[in-house]
Amino acid sequence: MGMTMTQKILASHAGLSSVSAGQLIEADLNLVLGNDITSPVAIKEMEKMNLNKVFDKDKIALVPDHFVPNKDIKSAEHCKCVREFALKNDITNYFEVGEMGIEHALLPEKGLTVAGDVIIGADSHTCTYGAVGAFSTGVGSTDMAAGMATGKAWFKVPSAIKFVLTGAPKKNVSGKDVILHIIGKIGVDGALYKSMEFTGDGIKNLSMDDRFTIANMAIEAGAKNGIFPVDDICENYLKMHSKRDYKIYSADDDAEYDEVINIDLSSLEPTVAFPHLPENTKTISEIKEEIKINQVVIGSCTNGRLNDLRIAAEILKGKKVKKGMRLIVIPATQAIYLQAMEEGLLRIFIEAGGIVSTPTCGPCLGGYMGVLAENERCVSTTNRNFVGRMGHITSEIYLASPAVAAMSAIKGYIAAPED
Repeated sequence: MGMTMTQKILASHAGLSSVSAGQLIEADLNLVLGNDITSPVAIKEMEKMNLNKVFDKDKIALVPDHFVPNKDIKSAEHCKCVREFALKNDITNYFEVGEMGIEHALLPEKGLTVAGDVIIGADSHTCTYGAVGAFSTGVGSTDMAAGMATGKAWFKVPSAIKFVLTGAPKKNVSGKDVILHIIGKIGVDGALYKSMEFTGDGIKNLSMDDRFTIANMAIEAGAKNGIFPVDDICENYLKMHSKRDYKIYSADDDAEYDEVINIDLSSLEPTVAFPHLPENTKTISEIKEEIKINQVVIGSCTNGRLNDLRIAAEILKGKKVKKGMRLIVIPATQAIYLQAMEEGLLRIFIEAGGIVSTPTCGPCLGGYMGVLAENERCVSTTNRNFVGRMGHITSEIYLASPAVAAMSAIKGYIAAPED
């Protein structure tokens, strides 16, 4: 029996000719990632195990991004812990304030994630790097500690669901709408501990930013990872951003899948996930009532990339945010921030009545820069809308694309972008 893309990558890194679903393996790691919340726990675990050094200072990435710049004393202490560990171990890829960004946008931009890699990160959205044809998955801080010390990790080889994408999305339909449609279709446990493998001729109609968004939210369907084949668009991205060698893996023709799901991208509409699960989706045409909102957030590791900001700015240009509304825009990295500035996008957001934040996860996890009060509603381009995720337990989060978010900021209620 043949292997899927994910299985081929894992077999190669385990030094095996083949693997099968359910098999336990130990694989070599290309990169171990941690942030300002998860890294301190991993560092303390290393100390408990008397592990005094990392396996390779070039294959660890430490990105303070959740509460940075520090929002309080506790977050400052966490960042101090990470900073001291990075300096002690001479970590090459430690990103201090001024060069940092939201980890899952920053690492591909810096060329640290390439096709064929095996990557673990102590953050559930580490699955983002499947967009460049890598196997990447989130782990706990203890696994991160072991990975930093040994350069290896244990995995149970996942089975897979194959998603065959055809056609081209309509205007104002983006990768966020694709993944929300999929999660709405299969549920938040529809791909539990499975690989979501995307294929089909429709992929050529998805930008890299679209693919990052889709892979990023594979975890919201319970998946172990999401992964895309490496095509010309992906190779161009890799060559533009990275000097590292990469290896392309393709699924065998006789690879075994638990399920094959066909999706015609041309049939999709802008889609919104209602509280309090990403699976609770409605297309914009299915929303009949006027759902008034208090805040819009455009940013995060899901939708804070340059194309996301361009889409939002196109809609907001010459318009004003509804009186009483709050619009918060967060470029995902310093490079994106600079490019958005040079293109005049930041001026558009500010003149529309929004604010622009330094790169940070901030409001996505109810951290800061946009925490919700009692009974407030937010349309957000982030990835989770659980109870209390962004603030008060009675607040509500509606997940949407940058296009829907921008139009909703203008209208003051959930609204469809105009064609």
